[in-house]
Amino acid sequence: MGDYASDAALPTQRPSLSIMQRTSVRQAVLADLPELAPLFDGYRQFYGRASDAAAAESFLRERFDHGESVIFLAHAGGEAAGFTQLYPSFSSISLARTFILNDLFVLPARRRTGVGSALLRAATEHARALGAVRVTLNTDIGNTSAQAVYEARGWKRDREYFVYHFAPQG
Repeated sequence: MGDYASDAALPTQRPSLSIMQRTSVRQAVLADLPELAPLFDGYRQFYGRASDAAAAESFLRERFDHGESVIFLAHAGGEAAGFTQLYPSFSSISLARTFILNDLFVLPARRRTGVGSALLRAATEHARALGAVRVTLNTDIGNTSAQAVYEARGWKRDREYFVYHFAPQG
């Protein structure tokens, strides 16, 4: 579960313009790690993992050090409010770049204010700017409210492929 987008972070209603104007999103850099790591730790806790701030920071540092993901950080009211993390991939069939929107988290106090939508918009604009043909995310089957939000914003549920997982260490 820890590898799926946090749908609770997405608004179900259109926020007021004044709230949206106070939300800013930008691509995170290594210097943002002190703000980003607690959000990432909160994201993992949302999915039932024990808090481990040091491991969260280490994991994110490795992504930065190796250029393995793109992270967008949202600020609202002058404070870090949420993040989303994209992992680059490719489609052999399409001969093109794709992205996996692996993580999306908004602090509980900032949910339903447009922060989640702003993060989704930043992720899809980034993918579009790099010529990606697709951005993919996973969500819990029972999270119908989030599914409605995604679908209202143009995301399409895959009706062509099943997803399988294999745990090589298990």
